[in-house]
Amino acid sequence: MKLNITWKIFIGMFLGIIVGYALNTIYKNEPEVLDSAATYFNLLSKIFLRMIKMIIGPLIFSILTVGIAKMGDFKLVGRIGAKTLGYFYFATLLSLLTGLIGVNILRPGRMMHIDLPTAGADTGVEVKKMTLENFITHLFPQSFFEALATNEILQIVVFSVFFGIATAAIGDTGKIIIKGLHAVSEVMFKIVDFVMRFAPYGVFGAVAAVIAVKGLGILGGYLYLIITFFFTLIFFITIVLWLICLVAKIPYWKLLAQVKDALILSFSTASSEASMPLQIEKLKEFGISERIVSFVLPLGYSFNLDGSMMYMTFAVGFIAQAYGIELTAYQQIIMMLTLLITSKGIAGVPRASLVVIAGTMSLFNLPAEGLILLFAVDWLLDMGRSATSVAGNAVATAIVAKWEGELDMA
Repeated sequence: MKLNITWKIFIGMFLGIIVGYALNTIYKNEPEVLDSAATYFNLLSKIFLRMIKMIIGPLIFSILTVGIAKMGDFKLVGRIGAKTLGYFYFATLLSLLTGLIGVNILRPGRMMHIDLPTAGADTGVEVKKMTLENFITHLFPQSFFEALATNEILQIVVFSVFFGIATAAIGDTGKIIIKGLHAVSEVMFKIVDFVMRFAPYGVFGAVAAVIAVKGLGILGGYLYLIITFFFTLIFFITIVLWLICLVAKIPYWKLLAQVKDALILSFSTASSEASMPLQIEKLKEFGISERIVSFVLPLGYSFNLDGSMMYMTFAVGFIAQAYGIELTAYQQIIMMLTLLITSKGIAGVPRASLVVIAGTMSLFNLPAEGLILLFAVDWLLDMGRSATSVAGNAVATAIVAKWEGELDMA
């Protein structure tokens, strides 16, 4: 029996847990051996993720340019863009609110008994203030090739929109370019097929490296935090997103089944970006037009990271509770509205969620070293929030396609 990619990834993840746990048990008193083993295991995941990043820029540019050029109307692009961003802000507000409600009801910071970090301890996370000027200037690339080289998805999208509209505007000459870029997109999807064959090995390496160094024992002290956060994520996926699709008359469970491989891949690699090429293919198979998928999905990876949004409000609430600090309802509303604005456009920033959380904590005078409480299990929580963001972007793309009459579920 030939195994599909889902089973292969599951097997890779399971073997990674076994090998990592075995190494951690045998060499638990020899951290240098574990670090060395983790370095070699990480090579597998790094190779896989680098191959994914190799694909993303050319893939987005080719399919988005072709899609925009076929629209051929700047007003149409603007209309779809306005609907897309409108939905993204709606979904972001729901995800922030879900995280806030979850942390207030489940109260992980109060229920857990953990040692607080030493006052003044260095977190290693630089607090960056997101300003409107920084956000707007970041949207526009200084050089298209620089944006491609650094995988700045948002900048690639902006250039592709201009390039696609200009290509449509020059008439018959532009058709040659459109045909050529369509061929490029077909080549990139074939490369995606090749790269995905390496996915189980990348998953194995990523999981084995983390478990070898961290071990499973560290989960004990943080078990309640892990359970409550994952419960909140599952609630968002199974209830909130389902209700949105129910109102929009989209078969949610069919959609979720369609993108399950992308969800599993993102969970096991703790990277929503890793599954983007695969998700593009799956959403097209679901019946969403290529131009909607190629326009909405790349934007979603910068503007619609539902899992990360939930993590931000949940994490700030958890740290405040751990220090016995009660945030008032007014403060929590201000925090949510602040994150609604400042959390956008942070994709590409290393440890982006932690950077935004650190900046939010400073607004409410929460101890900066409290961020250290998250470090031990951030890798595991990141797996959950990456998968949640993938589900959120699948729904966002289906919603916009439904609004535009470009969802064919026949």
